[in-house]
Formats: sequence, structure tokens, C-alpha cells
Amino acid sequence: MYNHKTKLQTILASLIVGGAIFAGSFSTDARMTDEQVVEYIKTETAAGKSSQQIGNELLAKGVTRAQIERLKNRYEDQQGNEENVGTSTINASERTLRRNSSEDAPGRLHDVAADLSASDFEDIQREIEPEVPARRIYGRDVFRNNALTFEPNENVATPQNYRLGPGDEVVIDIWGANEDHIRQTISPEGSIIVSQVGPIYLNGMTIKQANDHIRQAFANKYAGIGGTNPDSDINVTLGQVRTIQIDIMGEVAVPGTYRLSPFSTIFHALYKAGGINDIGTMRNIHLVRNGQKMVGVDVYEYLFDGKTTGNTRLQEGDVIIVPPYEELVNISGNVKRPMYYELKNGETLKQVIDFAGGFTGDAYVDQVRVTRQAGRENELYNISASEFADYPLQDGDVVSVGTILDRFTNRVEVKGSVFRPGMFALSPELTTVRDLIAKADGLTEDAYTGRVLLYREGPDLSLEIEALDIDGILSGRLPDIELRRNDVLVISSIHDLEDRGDVTISGLVARPGDYPYADGVTIEDVILQAGGLLKGASTARVEVSRRLVDPDATEATSQMAETFMFSLVDGLIVNADEDFQLQPYDIVEIRRSPGYQVQRRVGVVGEVVFDGTYTLESKSERVSDLVKRAGGLTPEAYVRGASIMRQMTPEERRIREEAIRNANNMANAGDSINSQSLAIPTTYQVAIDLAEALAAPGSAADLVLQTGDVLIVPEMTNTVRITGDVLFPNPISYTEGKKLKYYIEQAGGYGQRAKKNKAFIVYLNGEVKRAKGSTPIEPGCQIVVPTKEQGQGINWQAIMTVTSMTGTLGTMAAAISNLIRK
Repeated sequence: MYNHKTKLQTILASLIVGGAIFAGSFSTDARMTDEQVVEYIKTETAAGKSSQQIGNELLAKGVTRAQIERLKNRYEDQQGNEENVGTSTINASERTLRRNSSEDAPGRLHDVAADLSASDFEDIQREIEPEVPARRIYGRDVFRNNALTFEPNENVATPQNYRLGPGDEVVIDIWGANEDHIRQTISPEGSIIVSQVGPIYLNGMTIKQANDHIRQAFANKYAGIGGTNPDSDINVTLGQVRTIQIDIMGEVAVPGTYRLSPFSTIFHALYKAGGINDIGTMRNIHLVRNGQKMVGVDVYEYLFDGKTTGNTRLQEGDVIIVPPYEELVNISGNVKRPMYYELKNGETLKQVIDFAGGFTGDAYVDQVRVTRQAGRENELYNISASEFADYPLQDGDVVSVGTILDRFTNRVEVKGSVFRPGMFALSPELTTVRDLIAKADGLTEDAYTGRVLLYREGPDLSLEIEALDIDGILSGRLPDIELRRNDVLVISSIHDLEDRGDVTISGLVARPGDYPYADGVTIEDVILQAGGLLKGASTARVEVSRRLVDPDATEATSQMAETFMFSLVDGLIVNADEDFQLQPYDIVEIRRSPGYQVQRRVGVVGEVVFDGTYTLESKSERVSDLVKRAGGLTPEAYVRGASIMRQMTPEERRIREEAIRNANNMANAGDSINSQSLAIPTTYQVAIDLAEALAAPGSAADLVLQTGDVLIVPEMTNTVRITGDVLFPNPISYTEGKKLKYYIEQAGGYGQRAKKNKAFIVYLNGEVKRAKGSTPIEPGCQIVVPTKEQGQGINWQAIMTVTSMTGTLGTMAAAISNLIRK
């Protein structure tokens, strides 16, 4: 049987770690006590309910994360013999577990947790308690922070005002004419027993009082200790300290009785109790000692000013009481720390603003809004800055701090043809249009002064435009214009009124593109801006095309453009009778020289003497020429199986993609082909008759080579491969003179769904033929027997028809092979 504490820890850890119990934080208290949770599991298990059912019912009854974490922590502390275990709710649960350990309720609780997933917990919690934003109360988490425990330091000298009690160890050292070392623990009656001295009562004494009292008692045993000039001295210190028992009541997470170090303070006790709950006060915590209230602790004094005066050291029997808060106020908007703050009775708006860190830089500080719950309805108050210090707040008040307006009180702006355009501030030195231009360092040389536009706001913030004669204003001929806030003065350039356009250069230059037009720009200038000519650029023919511009024309013309032809000599000098200058929107075209050719490479692999890559010497070089340059064929070459692997042109790739799209359109939805999943090759096989090409160079069989071609000359392959709908598809030894029927029989015959009349043969050189009884079979070829499709399948004939547009049987075979493979 499981140990009940171990099982309970397991279920609690499972609910917390395995589920991330809540997506957010909830402030509602548990609807079931810890003892009720255990009793409920025991009862429902006896009724035969499953772990999943019990778990769901617990969640629906309000089991919360705080309750489960509390249970988990308590049982871990008890198992580890921690000294700070509370004796209230948890002890009651433990007693119940011990009474019913034979029924294994904690073990059942472990099973319940194992059956509960995170989504179960979150879904049920969302149904019984809608998720609401957690209320952030300043300082409420200070006693829940694992890094701030307020734990006392016991490695310091014993305070002189520390009062001894039962359980404290007293260390007595005597030195001088007499020497002794005595360690005694104060008995429950408050005394220690010393040999030859008897009982010495020390309960309630400070260390200093105990030292004097023991000195007087030891004077009867040791000569020379008493008197005005003693020969021996005595010193009393504290050894092992006792624990004290205190009660923590009121609004804390886990109220109860705690045993703590005698050096513990109020803050440490609150930390041990799990901190203050959502309705507890932080401003008036009571410490009751011997039936009398000692202090009222204000945690805000510590949080804001670092004062620890109220953090009193505890004594045996002390009671800490945390009452509910008196006033809780929310401040939002443009403050540095918007959240809830607890106030004492009579504290004002200024204090809550100070608590929130003051206003942000963009806050509207002259007035804030206060929303107050007044009986049946809310009330709104606008509080001016002069009232902040005297305006008292009430519980539930919401303070809202607004932001300043997104507008300027003294801004004007000048744009366009001035030396320093931008925004300027209205001031006694800047009040008019003339002042604004002077602040901008004056007009530029290209400023158009005949008509300047002044944009300004009307009384209703509508946009108004005034046209100004800036020449008249600057010369004094016309009166100056008084500026208003948000005025914008726009001064155009004379070039803004012209369509300057760009000049375009394309072709064999380093950086083709558009370049800004400038007066007097020439072809040489544009070529230089474009990075110069590339290798292969023609200097014999440079073309310039120009727009037709005739604003006075009254009739349409069929002419669309005007062109000019030039040649370049000595690099960049235009061969023309006069200096030719470009105009806006001219297009300069640098063409490729017909005498410039890039090397074109082909390859040959397989059974030739010197395989590898070769550069074509002419556009008419043929297969026989390539074999000759490669040193001829080797004796092992299988000439009948030679083929060419050719790179597909962009047009051929487009046609193949179109074939796949057509196949999709012609297929049923269930048989459609995803063209993205097909490994569409960029090469295809071209069938050739190498024997004929070598026997008759220059004939139709002797193909002209293209860039990227690879001639493949295989060695003899003495097998025939059979694939498709036959009983045993496999390679079969080639037998000269045997026909199709022989090889089909060698593969076990046709399958039940074989399309016999659609079988075809793919020869080693890439040639494809319909498989008939008289069709010749050659070494290395492949016999393909298609399968009948169920229902409406892919229309292979349509695919073959469209694919054949590429112009070669090899392309069609590659497409068919890809589709069959998929």
C-alpha cells in the first residue's frame, strides 16, 4: 500500500505541473476544504466512480491552484520535518488521512490526478468561473516571493534584550583563578540545575540579567567571583535556541499556529503563512502580546521608505492578526505604476499618485478623473491639481490620469526651397512669415517666389490655404503675414514645376536602370553612371529612342517614337557630327555584339577513349564530330543503346508544367496529381542512332549538338527488364531473336488487370515503341505493362498528347515515368 503522504504529494504535483492548472489567476476562494477533498474522493471511490469522473467533479466544485499548491507544500514540509508547518486545516486533513489510510484515499487521489489533463482542468474551470483579469494590488506579492523570505540570521551575537525561556541552552564560561565550562538547557519550569549550586531560575530574563543572576549564585561556590576586586570572571551566552509558538489569524493564505525561530519577525511569520490574501490589509497589521495590542504594522513604510520599525521581533504566544483592508483604490492611465493601492482612512489623492510613482512624462497633470461608486450608480469627479493634496479618497475609487493632447501650442513649419526647412517655435523673435524665412536661413536659388502657399488651421480646425507673393513680402512691397500656431509655409522649387523625368539605359552595362535627368547629360555620362560597358557590348550600334513631344499638335500621328543610331569610338566617344544631348525619358540601348560568343560546353560519358567535357567549335558540330574528338568508341561500347541527355529550354519546361496542369484538370478529384510533389527534371533523353550517325556523318541521324548536351555511350547490357502488371516483374536474360511473348512468359504472364494492348517498350537509347508481337527486343530495353485504372483515372493519352508538344519521344517517356512512379 502506498504511503499516504507520498501519494498525496504525487497527485498535487500532477495537478500543478502536468496541467498548468489555470491559464490565468483567479481570486475566488476554494469551495471545498482540504479535509473535504480527501473525504469526497473516499466516498465517491466507494460508490464506484472512475478517477476521471471524480477529477472532473472536484474541478467543478471549485478546487483551485492555490488550494492544491498549499496542500502540496504542507505535506512536503511535514515529510521533511520542517519546523514551520501550520497546525490548522492541514493537520485536520492529515488526521483524516491517517484514520482512513486503509481505504487508500490519497492513492485514489493520485489516480484522479493522472486521469486529468490540462485541457480538462482548464475547460471545466472556464465553465464554472469565467476568466477575468487578475487584480494587481501593490505589495500583495511581497510575502509570496521566494527570494524575499525575511528569514532571521541566527549567526549573529545574541541581542541583549533577548529573554530566555524553556528550551534555550545557556552556556556559562568561568575563567581566572577558577575555570569551568557549563552548558545547560532551561527546563519547562524555567530553571537550570548546576552541581553544588542547585536550581537557578532564568525564565523571562534578558542575557544581561541572567549573567548578573548567575554571577551572584556562583559566588557561593567559587571564591573570588564576587566582591569589588574578583579573581575570576563569568560570562553567560546563548547556545542552541528554542522555537516559539505563535498564532497568525485573519486574512492570510494559511492562518494557523506556527513554530518559528525566536529571532523571527512579523514579516517572516507572514511569509510562512503564505502571504496576505486578496482582502487582507497591508497598512494596519496587529501584533497582540499578552492580550494587548503592541503595534500596528504598515508594510508600505517598508516598501516605499525601507523602514523596518514595525517589523517587531516575535515572542512566545504572540498573535498576529491581519484584518481586511479599509480602502482599496485603483489608479490607471499615465502614471508610472498603475495598479491598485491600499489607503488608510483620510489619505488623499496626492498620496495615491505618489504611491504610483508619480505622473509619466506625457500625463495631463492639471486634472484627473475620479470615478466613485455612490449607492446605486457611479459618480464622476474632475479634480484639479490644486485639490490633489486635500481630496480624500474612498474604497472602490478609480483614478484615471489622461494624456496630453497630440498637438503643439507654438509650432510653425517651413517646407521646400529654404536652406533649413523644418519646424520652429513661435517666439517674440519669430512671429511673421519674414521671420520664419530668416530663421530657415533664407530662400535657395531655385525657389519659386511668385506663388507660395501657407496652410493654416481655421477656427473649427478646418484646413485653409493662402497664396502669398513672397517677393513682395521680403521686399517690403506687401505687408508681412502674422503667423498662427500649426502654420505650414510651402515654398516650391522651379524644378518642381517641370517634368524632368529620368533617363533609362538597358542592355550590356554593369548597372542598367533609370538615372535622374540633368541638363546637358550625354550618352557617355549615362554609360559612366551605369558602371561602363560589359564584355560583349557592341560599340558599332548604340540606339537612343525618344518620346514624341509636341504640345501644339492638333492632329494625331502614326509615328510613336523617334530613334537615333550612334557608334562609339575610343571607348566612350559618340561618333556624331554634333554634340548629342539626351532629354528626359530617353532610352539608351547597348546591344550585344554579333562577334562576341561565350564558350558552349557539351559532354560525353561512357565507352569512349577520352570522356569528359568539350567546347563546341561551331554551331554545326554534330555527334560524329564529338565522338571523333573523344578518340572514338571502345570495343565494349553498345552503340545501339547510345543516347543524348539534353537540357530543357524554358519553353519546354513551360510546356511540361502545362501538361501536368492539364492532367490534373482531366483527372478525378481522387486521382489528381500535385505538380509540386512531382520531381520534374530539367533534362530529357533524346533517342539517337549512333551507328547510322558514325556511318554517315552529316546525315539526319547525325544530330547537331546543343549547349549542355551529354552523349551517353553505355556498355553492353545483357538483360531485359519487365515492369508493370505481370506476375513476377524482374530483369530477364536477353536471348537473341526472342519476341515479346517469350519475355512476358518469363515474367509469369500478364496480371489480371494488365492493359495488354497498351504495353510499350523503352529502349536503352530512350526510344519508345508500342509493344506488339513482332516488335524487336534489344539488350537493355524495358517492357512496361500498364494497369487498368479503377473508375475514372488519369487520361494517359491526353498527357502523352500534350507532353509530345515538346518535340521528342524522350520527353514524353520521362513524363510517363514520373507519373507512373508517383
